[in-house]
Amino acid sequence: MIKEKNTLMTTPLDLPKNINKIHPYKFFYWGPLLCQIKLSSTDLKKCAKLCSKKSSSVTDVLAGVIKHEHHVSSPKYFKILEPYLRSFRHSYFQWYGKVLSKEMTFSQSWVNFMVAGEFNPPHIHDRCDFSTVLFVKIPEKLKEEHKKFDGTGGGPGSISFSYGESQSYSIGHTSFFPQPGDLYLFPATLTHFVAPFMCKGERISISANFKLE
Repeated sequence: MIKEKNTLMTTPLDLPKNINKIHPYKFFYWGPLLCQIKLSSTDLKKCAKLCSKKSSSVTDVLAGVIKHEHHVSSPKYFKILEPYLRSFRHSYFQWYGKVLSKEMTFSQSWVNFMVAGEFNPPHIHDRCDFSTVLFVKIPEKLKEEHKKFDGTGGGPGSISFSYGESQSYSIGHTSFFPQPGDLYLFPATLTHFVAPFMCKGERISISANFKLE
């Protein structure tokens, strides 16, 4: 009696060579757009100059457990970001398959000076269409703290985005440990949050909402 060997069916790895043997198919982008753009060092310095603890506080209207959250001039901030919004329009077309023909107007901008123990709980933004967050400063000690993190989450000081309910073969959650100059743009109703950290230093970010008109 001949014994059959155990076999494991696999997908060929040499797809480029066998490309003519593949049946035509299509797949569909699903879920919200999450776009990342890198600001130049020059523009990042301009944005940093807009951040001040002397401007009016906006803590009473925000979700964060952060002591220093202050108003940022939307016209000045928009002027710096405007060239980068062209890249966002391009990503919008690539993701949704249609042109973003409406004008983009900033409705509110503010800066978060986050320190040890502070955080932003899971939340969304209302009365706007898209939101942005720009990371202006990441303390060196926070970078070291994040490297030592062994957990499965995003880790201290990271920003996380969550969409829909958790299920197999579906990406519903993603986290990033940001670097200075990282700009994220996303639908205002996409749930996001920031994990706390323990080290000394300020993690500075600018958030802004904009409407499509």
